[in-house]
Amino acid sequence: MTPYQRLEKYLDSQAALGALTYEKDAPLSRFCTFKIGGICTYAIFPQSADALCALLDFLRGESKIRTLVFGNGSNVLFCDEGIDGCVIFTTRLKNIGMKDGCIFAESGVTLTELSRFAQKQGLCGMEFLCGIPGNVGGGIYMNAGAYEHSISEVLVRSMYYDRADGKVKELPLEAHDYAHRHSVYMENGGVILGGCFNAEKTDDPDAVKALMEDHLRTRSEKQPLEYPSAGSVFKRYPGYYTSKLIDEAGLKGEYVGGAQVSEKHAGFIINRGGATAKDVLDLVRLVQDKIFENHGIHIECEIRYVK
Repeated sequence: MTPYQRLEKYLDSQAALGALTYEKDAPLSRFCTFKIGGICTYAIFPQSADALCALLDFLRGESKIRTLVFGNGSNVLFCDEGIDGCVIFTTRLKNIGMKDGCIFAESGVTLTELSRFAQKQGLCGMEFLCGIPGNVGGGIYMNAGAYEHSISEVLVRSMYYDRADGKVKELPLEAHDYAHRHSVYMENGGVILGGCFNAEKTDDPDAVKALMEDHLRTRSEKQPLEYPSAGSVFKRYPGYYTSKLIDEAGLKGEYVGGAQVSEKHAGFIINRGGATAKDVLDLVRLVQDKIFENHGIHIECEIRYVK
């Protein structure tokens, strides 16, 4: 029996128990916000953290099967050629609640859901997360943020599956090695299961809700949410606003194939229809080259390209 045959047998047994669902030869374009990507051998959706850990335990014994784990694919560009292996998505890990005075949220909870839960509990400090197009797992992974705040300011600890020894572990805030759009998870390969967050009591939950709604309205007005994208493309270069540099370079509306620098917000590259990963990468390089030509600086792409 081949590794893939053993995997499919395992997946069928777990699907029969309701622990997960899966698709074979699945287009990755369906599972990311860019709507770009080739075929993967298996796309797998565990229904719980226990099911995810059990699946990862099984795959530890199948070293020849490439295994990747994502949330809702909001900061990802999947390659056109597809992926030979299994791609696991944590979007169904949705438990959220209060635990030891903190908010506990599994990795599939969206950042907007997390901020709304905090508001309904009469808590504040999570408003900046409202509208960020990602989930808790991805937010912890990349230290997501907005409005001069980041998830490192509210995270207390995270829980993860250690692929090296198959154990579930906790990581305190100080061990995350947080920097701008960076965490230790980018090096250690741990699979984030969830996190505990600290929020403060508020005397005015209506004001918190109003600020969240304002964030959503601002995003709708200023960002090209009507098109598929992976959010802001470039990391901010110290001392510069990247979108301003791109705008001043006359690159708004510039396109390669189906990929275009948004005319609404120069920090976004959008899929105008039929864009390929190659289109996006070529456009990213075009922008980087132009900014280097104008200013002598290299702006770094923060979207994760997966091939």
